Amino acid sequence: MKKSIQSFFNRAKALLAAFILGIYSAAAQSAAGIDQATAEVSSYVEPISNLIIAIGAVVGLIGGVRVYIKWQSGDQDTQKAIMGWFGACLFLVLVGVVIKAFFA
Repeated sequence: MKKSIQSFFNRAKALLAAFILGIYSAAAQSAAGIDQATAEVSSYVEPISNLIIAIGAVVGLIGGVRVYIKWQSGDQDTQKAIMGWFGACLFLVLVGVVIKAFFA
């Protein structure tokens, strides 16, 4: 009876050791995957933030032309148009800068 209990504990120890090694191996693989995903996302940050800043510049130029046309035609809501386009351009530029700062 004593040998069967001792045999059971030996098997339990071996099973526990295999379980712990399996968990460690899975954790190491998932950590490598997370590191790879982080590196891939970091490689996209610079081009995307530059693209957002360029879109902000184009929107600003188009907005400036539209506001100038409204101003020349004597439209009364020129100030509202200026604030709207300025806010949109400022938002796009700040998003580009924040993305760079967040992922750097």
